[in-house]
Amino acid sequence: MTDQEITTLKVTGKQPSENYDVLVGHNLLGKLPGILGAQTQRILVIHPRALRSTGELVMEDLRKAGYESFSAEIPDAEEGKHLQVAGFCWQVLGQNDFTRTDAIISVGGGAVTDLAGFVASTWLRGVKVVHIPTTLLGMVDAAVGGKTAINTAEGKNLVGTFYPPAAVLCEIGTLRTLPENELLTGLAEVIKCGFIADPEILDIMEANPEKLRDSQSAVIRELIERSIAVKAEIVSADLRESGRREFLNYGHTLGHAIERAERYQWRHGAAVAVGMVYAAELSLAAGYLDEATVDRTRKICESVGLPTTYRADQWQKLLEAMRRDKKTRGNQLRFVVLERLGKPRIYEVPDDSILMTTYLEISA
Repeated sequence: MTDQEITTLKVTGKQPSENYDVLVGHNLLGKLPGILGAQTQRILVIHPRALRSTGELVMEDLRKAGYESFSAEIPDAEEGKHLQVAGFCWQVLGQNDFTRTDAIISVGGGAVTDLAGFVASTWLRGVKVVHIPTTLLGMVDAAVGGKTAINTAEGKNLVGTFYPPAAVLCEIGTLRTLPENELLTGLAEVIKCGFIADPEILDIMEANPEKLRDSQSAVIRELIERSIAVKAEIVSADLRESGRREFLNYGHTLGHAIERAERYQWRHGAAVAVGMVYAAELSLAAGYLDEATVDRTRKICESVGLPTTYRADQWQKLLEAMRRDKKTRGNQLRFVVLERLGKPRIYEVPDDSILMTTYLEISA
């Protein structure tokens, strides 16, 4: 495959409005007119402060293509996922007379796509949104799937909607400016896809350790495309997380609790890595998984510099946060665990003592 080739991965749903393409490649902005349609006149580009120059370049391209483009610059990372920030975006849309045929484009990582999708789903009960993720995490996870969300004081992503985008443009070139730590923490979601659905992802990572730090390598591109394919297949079958889509939460129950305990100063991928090791240990404790797969989870996370332990004194705080998790049903804590490599299942934990005992295996 050459740099000029574009890979198209399709997400489908029960309704035509739930169908969209995820494009992976280079020079993808030229695809926007065909995606947005002739009726679109105004476009709001939502981007974080750290990507001001990238946002301006996108806006300039849009103007050259004949659109009116406007900017909504939001705080970086999780600080951008708050109701006040959504309110600011709604204000910009209202002041510039955005109608139902106009559109929003997100430029940034997962926090930006979450926020922009939420704003798009609620403005006039829904306008088109196109995501241009600029991080590995955004490309393989947040931008694909149609989940939108903002955070509250009570927890992460508790307020949100299911709202498929019009398209997702994964511009590989944007990863050039991504710090190495951001690239590697994004690999946590790639690893997750390997354990729950496509074990060849793990084989590729283990066979090419030196290529995982080169964002423009053919290995990284293949991992991106494989991970998107995993998510696209699952989301196409279960948009609203009533069944199989829950499997995408592997490692996330504890991971989200850690993010909250750290006041969102930990990277999402770092927290999910610890969560995956915990979920693997829980799978072992429940009698499903073998020790070799648990050990492999630790090794592959550690090989890219991801953490695999967390503070022993935080258990009660983490347990409280997990009880507020979206995946909880009543007082019953539910985890995605593995029966074996590539075969996830839901485990309804019968007793908190199992959770605490398992936590001792990952606590430092």
